[in-house]
Amino acid sequence: MAQLEEIRKIREKKLKNLRKLGIDPYPLSTKRTHTIKEVLDNFSKLAKEKKEVILVGRTMTKRSHGAITFLDLENGEGKIQAVLKKDVLGEKGYQFFQDHFDIGDFVEVKGILFKTKTKEKSILVNNYKLLAKSLRPLPEKWHGLKDVEERFRKRYLDLIFNKEVKQKFILRFKVIQAIREFLISEGFIEVETPILQPIYGGAKARPFKTHLNALDLDLYLRIAPELYLKRLLIGGFEKVFEIGRVFRNEGIDREHNPDFTVLEFYWAYADYKQLMKLTEKMFQYVLKKVFGKTTLEYQGKTIKFQPPFERLDFFQLFKKETGIDLKEIHEEALKEKAKELGIQIEKGEGLAEIADKIYKKTFRDKLIQPTFIIHHPYGAFPLAKSYPKDPEKLANFQLVVAGWELVNAFSELNDPIEQKKRFEEQERMYKEGFKEAQRIDYDFIEALEYGMPPAAGFGMGIDRLVAILTNSKTLREVILFPTMKPK
Repeated sequence: MAQLEEIRKIREKKLKNLRKLGIDPYPLSTKRTHTIKEVLDNFSKLAKEKKEVILVGRTMTKRSHGAITFLDLENGEGKIQAVLKKDVLGEKGYQFFQDHFDIGDFVEVKGILFKTKTKEKSILVNNYKLLAKSLRPLPEKWHGLKDVEERFRKRYLDLIFNKEVKQKFILRFKVIQAIREFLISEGFIEVETPILQPIYGGAKARPFKTHLNALDLDLYLRIAPELYLKRLLIGGFEKVFEIGRVFRNEGIDREHNPDFTVLEFYWAYADYKQLMKLTEKMFQYVLKKVFGKTTLEYQGKTIKFQPPFERLDFFQLFKKETGIDLKEIHEEALKEKAKELGIQIEKGEGLAEIADKIYKKTFRDKLIQPTFIIHHPYGAFPLAKSYPKDPEKLANFQLVVAGWELVNAFSELNDPIEQKKRFEEQERMYKEGFKEAQRIDYDFIEALEYGMPPAAGFGMGIDRLVAILTNSKTLREVILFPTMKPK
């Protein structure tokens, strides 16, 4: 730390000296003519023309050998070697660079392109300009895997030194764009709904609470956009989607971050079976668009996104894996089974919540290939319609890939009387101690009373999808700035 402070003081002294000489160490603009990538892609042509180019970038290395200095210049898209010679810049200009420029500085260099004796693409600098002075030295060694926490805390350094990390976020952007393109091509329109809500709803989760001084009103950061998107169906929109952040005051682990990105879309006059087919079609489109293929590797396993995805009934799967028939077992007996597995049960949780915890603890991780888990127990999703052939089940599905729950979707409940009954049941569970239970939204019930068309709704965690598609172990690897406890 003492050495770092000493280096910082030296660089601050250089900064002050530059200002004394009338040189702005953080100028407003640059006269760049080409990006480094453009130069590298058209190097032979530009070098043959011997036309001067102006490049910009961060100095990543600096190697001086008497009257010549070599720099590695990077700008995020590529790297090129800059060569500074005393006989080209003049003794004064050459020495000024040596005295005032450091590794980490952003610079502008002007010169002619050429190849060195070792065939390295380079620029012979005849003029230079400081664009931004760095006061802290870049770490000489940045061990990604050995210093994981520091990587996430200082993502800017992670991006500088680990090119594969930057590539993950470029792929994240491409995945989101492909999803957006697909939905628009299917006739969906993109909308925005409130992040600050008077009543949180659309999922089972604990919210973050805040206060609006202007109206002296308590508000919540949304846990899902669902109830507002359904209001749009009531208002006459038939196909709507939103990609945005949601906030849940829950634990942080491999699969969870307090704020994360979701895709939700709603499709009027469709059901959950049609939605499964659309889901398969969307995955085909996105993977082919971004990766050019539908088979990927994830943590040593080959994942094939080839439709039709397998469909497994939750009740049948549960019985096969645990020997328990959810239709026959009493809630208290199921609770005892959960305790035997070391599962903590919250006050107020019902059979659906307990069964879900057992499923996640014991056999969800076995589901590697894309699999639709259909027909969860009544009570699992208070906003889903019941399955007509068996009221103990829901008309829903979850998509599981490589043990990750990616998608939660169902035929939407549009009966206002039944919805109110479901909300009241959730409110009872909340009062008994289940703090993730949904709350009654009377305004939403009123909206339903005006009539909502039959519809299918879809929710997917974008971060989880990107984690799988980029072969990442945790969400933190695909969220630029994950939530971290301050040092």
